[in-house]
Amino acid sequence: QVQLVESGGGTVQPGGSLRLSCAASGFIFTDYAMRWYSQVPGEERKLVAFISPAGDRTHYDDSVQGRFTISRDNRKNMAFLQMDSLKPEDTALYYCNMRTTPSQNYWGPGTQVTVSS
Repeated sequence: QVQLVESGGGTVQPGGSLRLSCAASGFIFTDYAMRWYSQVPGEERKLVAFISPAGDRTHYDDSVQGRFTISRDNRKNMAFLQMDSLKPEDTALYYCNMRTTPSQNYWGPGTQVTVSS
């Protein structure tokens, strides 16, 4: 079965960096785009970044453009989110996502990112 497991979250000061990782299994990784979402309590999950199956196309939410970088290693079935110049408003639970159809989404358990001085 599909499994996504995030890691790399933590607490960092404003201006700091974190690198999130997503280990994927149970599906043909190279067939699917990967996404990172963020969620704060009381709000819906927000799409932060997208990467195409081959890794040749990416897209970012305006709020993270220029600060976050999504990437993938198709040999290792891993997706990553490099987060630089972190701001307190980036504080959220971050989820790795894969979807086989628009209505069939798979999620990891999430990893908490806290940006605080």
